[in-house]
Order: sequence, then C-alpha cells, then structure tokens
Amino acid sequence: MDEGAGRQWRSTIAAAQAGDRHALDKLVEGWLPLVYNVVGRALNGHADVDDVVQETMLRAVDNLGSLRDPDSFRSWLVAIAMRQIRDRARRKQPAHLDESAAHEATDFAELTVLRLQLEGQRREVAEAVRWLDDEDRQLLSLWWLEVAGELTRRELAAAAGISRQHAAVRVQRVKERLETARGIVRALDGACPDLRELTARWNGRPDSVWRKRLARHIRGCGYCGDTREAVVPAERLLVGIALVPIPVGFTLSLALGGKTAVAATATATSVGWSAKVMAAITQPAVAVTAGATIVAGGAYVVTQTPDAPPRAVAPTASSTARPPSSPVPSVTPSATPSPSPSVTQRKVELYGTVVDAVDRAPDPNARPAALPHRPESGITSTWGARAVMQHRGESVTLSGQGYVLVRWQIAPHDRPGGLTMPTWTGLKGKIFHVASGGGRRMDDVTGEAADGDPVTGMGGPDTGYTVLPDGTQQMWQNEYFYVDGTVTLNQNERGASYGLTVFPSSWNAVNEDINSGPPEGAKRYGLVRDTGKDDTPVPQYVTRTTPADPATVPQRSRV
Repeated sequence: MDEGAGRQWRSTIAAAQAGDRHALDKLVEGWLPLVYNVVGRALNGHADVDDVVQETMLRAVDNLGSLRDPDSFRSWLVAIAMRQIRDRARRKQPAHLDESAAHEATDFAELTVLRLQLEGQRREVAEAVRWLDDEDRQLLSLWWLEVAGELTRRELAAAAGISRQHAAVRVQRVKERLETARGIVRALDGACPDLRELTARWNGRPDSVWRKRLARHIRGCGYCGDTREAVVPAERLLVGIALVPIPVGFTLSLALGGKTAVAATATATSVGWSAKVMAAITQPAVAVTAGATIVAGGAYVVTQTPDAPPRAVAPTASSTARPPSSPVPSVTPSATPSPSPSVTQRKVELYGTVVDAVDRAPDPNARPAALPHRPESGITSTWGARAVMQHRGESVTLSGQGYVLVRWQIAPHDRPGGLTMPTWTGLKGKIFHVASGGGRRMDDVTGEAADGDPVTGMGGPDTGYTVLPDGTQQMWQNEYFYVDGTVTLNQNERGASYGLTVFPSSWNAVNEDINSGPPEGAKRYGLVRDTGKDDTPVPQYVTRTTPADPATVPQRSRV
C-alpha cells in the first residue's frame, strides 16, 4: 500500500478487528475486486472462480483478528486467495473442461478484452494467457497486478510463498512463456496458409500439445516469425490497465459449503457480516473499480473512475460521415431503430426488416429491452473458435443454429477514408441482426484533439475519419447475429482500414455484454434489435447469391 492509502486502510482494518461493522463493509467492498481479479486470472474464468473468491473472503473475515500488522493486509489477503487456488487444484483431477462446463464458465481473457475494450497488442497479451499452464497463470495473475500497480514485488513474493529472489526468477520464466504465447496469438491472427493447414483439425481450445506444435511452426516459418510491427514488452502494455469489473450477476452467496442462500446468509451473519456487506456481495459490485476507454484506433487505454463526469458529449450517428469542421445536427436519442417505409411493401416470402439508415443512438443510460432467447444447437465456423479477417478477400462460413459475434476494429491511423462494408453471401436459411454491444458505438467520443474536435472509434482530426457509405447503419464495437442455416461473411476492406473478428457465441454472452453499461466503465448499454419474430432486422448487406465480387452486394437486403 502507498503511505496515504496505508493510513486509510490501517485505521479501517483496526476498526474492523474491533468489531466495527461499517469498517468491515468498507473492507469487503474495497478489496473484493482485487481478489476477483487474482482468482479470475489464475483460473482463467473457470466455473470455480465464484467458489474460490467466496471462500477467500469468508476466510479473511473469519481470521481478521489474527492479522497483527495492518500494513500487510493486502499481501495477507492475496496469500489466502492463492492458497485457496492451490487447494482447489489439489482437489481437482487435472482435466480439461467438458463442453458444458466451458459454456458455464466465463473466459477471463475474453472478459478482460470485452470489459476493458482492449485492442492491438494489449488484446494480444490478454488472449495469450489462455496458452499458459495452470501454475504459470497463477504467478501471472500476481505479476499482472504488480505491473498494473495493484501489488508490490514484496507482496507478490509473500502471496506466492517464495523469496523475492526466487520470485524474480519465476516471473522472468513466465514472461518468456507469455511472449511465446503472444507469438501464437499473433500468428493465428495472420494469414499464413501453412498455419491454416496445420490447424485445420484443431478444436480451437488452447492446450500444451498445440502450444508446442504452433511454437515449433512459428520458429521455422518466415511468414509467422516476421513481426510487422514493433513488439511492445508485456509489462509496458499492462501499466495503467484497470481491474476487470466484477460481472453482472456475480454473487458470493451461491455455494457457501453447499448451503442454500438462506443458510449462506445465516453463516455470513455468524462470522460478523452485516446486512450491508451481504448486499454488497450478493449484488454486482460494479461501482468500486475504474472503467476503461479505448482511444481512437486502439492506440492505448486510459482509465477513469465511474463517477467522473464525461469530458465530451458523444457525437450524433452522422458526425463521422462529414468533415470534422462541419456542423452536426442534433438528434434525439432513441433505443429503437426505425425501419425503412418500404419494409411494409415486401413480398410475403421475404422475412425481416432492414435498418437502411443511420439509426439513432440510445441514451447512454437506457437499458436494453429483453433479449429473446432463440434456439441454440451450436455454430460451426470454417476458421474455428475465432476468425480474424484483416484483408480484402478473406471470408468465414458459419453453419448451424445459434449466435455469432462480429467485433469491429477500425484503424484510421493506418488508412482513413470510405469504408467498404463487409457482406453476407450464399445464405441458406435465415440470419437476424439481434443486438449491438461492446459498451460503445464506433462513433462514440473517446477523447478530444488539441483543437477541440472529437476523437472517436472512427478516427480523429489528426489521422482522419473513416466514412460510412450514405445511409449505412452505424456499427457498434460488438454486433451480434443469429444464424439458422449457413452463410458466408466476407471482408471487403478497401478504402479504409478495418478488421473483423468473428466468434461463435451464445445467448448468455450476448445478454451479459449488452447489459454491461456505464456503471462498468462502458460508454452506454447495448441495444436489443431482436423482436423474437421474423420481423427482426437482417444485416444490410446480405444475399442468397454468391457473387464473384462480394463487395457488390446491394446495401438494402432482400431476403
């Protein structure tokens, strides 16, 4: 702890040890996010995270009286968390999650990327964690927080139960393995034909066997080993990154020794937990961590406390389609896009509607409507668990019945100008545009240039702005679609630089994303477009044909 914070927490800890319920409340509310991040990263979001966090906090409260030095509270608390993580590992047989468990768990690497809106090399570091072994992830969970300023090296060593000298050696080894994993993530994001052939039978789940195979390929491959940008050391990328906010729905009262919620409340009361503490740990604790905002082009991340006033007013949906100096007309926010009048004239065999104009941004604090739950039998992708399309001519074919996430990464610092939209071709069955999320639209203000003009996800006055075709709907960071059949998504990048990352998803993931609004550091809540019926919007650029040039698909879909 720094000296100022140390004085604050010393008095709080002393008061809590003396039986002050208010001080105990403050300790729980203040330190729960740190414990959640330590455990979440160490277990990479395994379904046991809730149980381990819960057991850690209960043990800390129950043994608070034995803490002699308040200055050591943080390392003492993290050491308890690490013991619980190791105890859990000893109780479990080493085995991969089965499919059902994987669906129930929240991948912490993915949560880090989504909640903190990481892009570029910061996203690469977060996703590389998946490729580390359990023991390395445990130490990385501490080192990550050390670099981010949440722990000191002394506290890291104490929590790991090793000397500072030994900690230095082990951290260096983990950094080396993390760099290897970053190389794997970078290669999988590329377009090496040999690597694509090598991974044709890979199930998309990182493991030690595939880590060795991919690392061996990268070492001998001129394409994958040729880094096209300077690789920034991981520790420089992690500086200043906020704690990942505790997700909506996270509770500590679900499995207190297998007891019911009522029994859990009784147990918590018996160890001195007040009603306010129980309220804090049985509801989303989202107001106690810093938010994060992505700056134009994904250059870096800045953190801001949730209650800080916004520095700029978000531009209207049309502001990025005109020169920065042009006046921008005011638009009244609305949570519901307005379909074209021509929709009512469609033939009976056609389905869906089309948002064929720039739809209005909802109020940042407007919660989305309920998301209808459509049947999910699963989606298969020709690119596996994640397709990263950064060049014109790349495509991914999706088949099955379920939800798909398309994440936008616009890079005006590479090449601003007119954007050629991606297109959906060869549709067999149906596709709907069900929701928008990611905490922001791409035209939301993320900063301000020196001359006062807004900087958005579409660019800024220094680099230029990415411009949508007239009448094209403004995209959000995350766009969600529901596929029932087969369809191919084509990357038509040409006039402006952008990339698309495509993930098979789930209703649970969509629902969580769109409901993670401003309290979690996002710019706005998401938007539900799905009516649950056949009149739900379809993508603007979709066709049942397979044209020679996918970029020629008409903007107004007629499916």
